[in-house]
Amino acid sequence: MRPARPDLAPRPGLSRDEMESLQRRVAETAVFADDLPFDPAAVSLASPETEHQTLTEATALDAAAAADSPPLVAGIDQSFLDDRALSAVVVLRGGEVVERAHAVSDLDLPYIPGLLSFREGGPILDALAELDCDPDLLVFDGSGRIHFRQAGLATHLGVVCDAPSIGVAKSLLCGTPDEDVNGRPEGWRTPIRADDSVDAVGGHPAGSETTIGYAFQSRQYDSRPVVNPLYVSPGHRLSAATTVDLVSRLSGSYKLPEPTRLADAYADEAKAQYED
Repeated sequence: MRPARPDLAPRPGLSRDEMESLQRRVAETAVFADDLPFDPAAVSLASPETEHQTLTEATALDAAAAADSPPLVAGIDQSFLDDRALSAVVVLRGGEVVERAHAVSDLDLPYIPGLLSFREGGPILDALAELDCDPDLLVFDGSGRIHFRQAGLATHLGVVCDAPSIGVAKSLLCGTPDEDVNGRPEGWRTPIRADDSVDAVGGHPAGSETTIGYAFQSRQYDSRPVVNPLYVSPGHRLSAATTVDLVSRLSGSYKLPEPTRLADAYADEAKAQYED
């Protein structure tokens, strides 16, 4: 998978002002509305055979989508080897893994809140370049539009690749949820609204009426301590509402959506090859 907008790719050697300026250019280019090469109803963790068996229970829209092959969904995550990043990509079609790839790249920056794409973006692009397939949807461990300049990791790399993308974060970087998020049941969601920490960029407003993502309770277990929600936001070519619906469709038996959970596991597996 090759960048469609290499001019917007994160690169080393930039000052903080230059990095933030590039993020604003990315946000101006980003599309926070649905522009998909597939029907969202076709996204599933079921095999095509299983989907066919349940067609009689599906709506007409779901039935038409299930008749086609599910889109290719790539989960992306990283592990670290001292001053190097191991970026891992796992591509699913339905519930089947069809390709895995990874790359080991030098890190040029420490972690700086709001500038994650400049630390991890280059290494992730290295891993995506190792893929033989071109995924239809990219799912990142990190934020998308829930970001100070509306250009988190998922937005930055989604724009660079010109691919529909989703950010799935474990903590809230900015913005304000409509409701308290603690102890919510599985499947619950509430909008995250822009607040004073979020800049309006280009044609993307940042007032309190602007939904920049959702808190989504993917799992809850009676026998365990309370599970915190995920913070889901569009990266590129997706609306916030469709983004959280897709994450729900990609949720299996664990808190993380299956594509990024498998990428996390693969990153640890691949990391063992490089450790003494």
